[in-house]
Amino acid sequence: MTAPSGKAVRAALGRVMDPELRRPVTELGMISSVSVHDDASVTVGVLLTIEGCPLRSTIETEVRREVGAVAGVSGVSVELGVMSPEQRRSLVDSLKRRVVPFTQAGSLTRVIAVASGKGGVGKSSVTVNLAAAMAASGLRVGVIDADVLGFSVPGLMGLGTATPTRVDEMIVPPVAHGVKVVSIGMFLADNAPVMWRGPMLHRALEQFITEVHFGDLDVLLLDLPPGTGDVAISVSQLLPGSELVVVTTPQRAASEVAERAGVMAERTGQRVIGVVENMGPSTLADGSTFSPFGEGGGLEVAARLSAAAGRDVPLLASVPLDAALREGGDDGLPVVLGAPESPAGAALRSLAARLSVRPRGLAGMRLDVTPR
Repeated sequence: MTAPSGKAVRAALGRVMDPELRRPVTELGMISSVSVHDDASVTVGVLLTIEGCPLRSTIETEVRREVGAVAGVSGVSVELGVMSPEQRRSLVDSLKRRVVPFTQAGSLTRVIAVASGKGGVGKSSVTVNLAAAMAASGLRVGVIDADVLGFSVPGLMGLGTATPTRVDEMIVPPVAHGVKVVSIGMFLADNAPVMWRGPMLHRALEQFITEVHFGDLDVLLLDLPPGTGDVAISVSQLLPGSELVVVTTPQRAASEVAERAGVMAERTGQRVIGVVENMGPSTLADGSTFSPFGEGGGLEVAARLSAAAGRDVPLLASVPLDAALREGGDDGLPVVLGAPESPAGAALRSLAARLSVRPRGLAGMRLDVTPR
């Protein structure tokens, strides 16, 4: 049998992805050595980013699997080490050239903030289901739980006690259902309350945007707190190119307040792209309609925002009242994954498909090139 070449082994290592940074270990400088021995066995030196890396066994398993599949390899040994401070700093610097592209003129990431006028309308449920459905369709998706005082995204995504990994000053978010997620709740113990005023809330959001390594995303979703307060204003300042989806219920009291959130966004330079009516009318088994929160609130908000913006702001979806949506949230499994054919699951998947149609591209962007 022909002995494996070092080139073939390194090509195989290029298929090993770091489970947190989602980049090949060869690109991250994590392979310190590759030795092919006379008996066709291979020894690979792997440098972990931090001491006690929680995913070291995953990385080791993947290295053994990929290298072991190379023709001629008789066995694989993995020697684990840890990056020096200088190597780690070089890694962070290389990633920072790609991190946080959202405020750059050439960014291809679509930033969508999900807002509501008041709490309790299901804004967070809409956010996580949009994220999960988009990720399931093949998009690269991230979520920032910007509702710092009332965070709920980790529970809705089934992240439990998962915490981000710190590589020096860079934060690597955990992944759930194919979505990269960060929330202040991941940094707290025992469901502790957050008691911060405006400047602290702004700083927390700024850190999420500038210090979390999301990598190259197709869509970044922000779950905003209800109302028109500090965080909503900070989003308009930190992410001026972001778009806004307004969530309401059919109830008049909710729709009137939701209108204010949309008007504020338009006045601060964001573009409201549509309205989602949650807890809308549902159809019972006998064909009758069940409307405990009334009807028409979503259309009313869309009409008012269209008049205020001077352009069409459509009703993107009406998500019916559905126990499956609540059950999915309690279980940490978004309804678009756990019960995709349920009334709420189908409505939210359709909403995600509608918001995913804008392609990433360079049309209309100024390119920094000079003809020769």
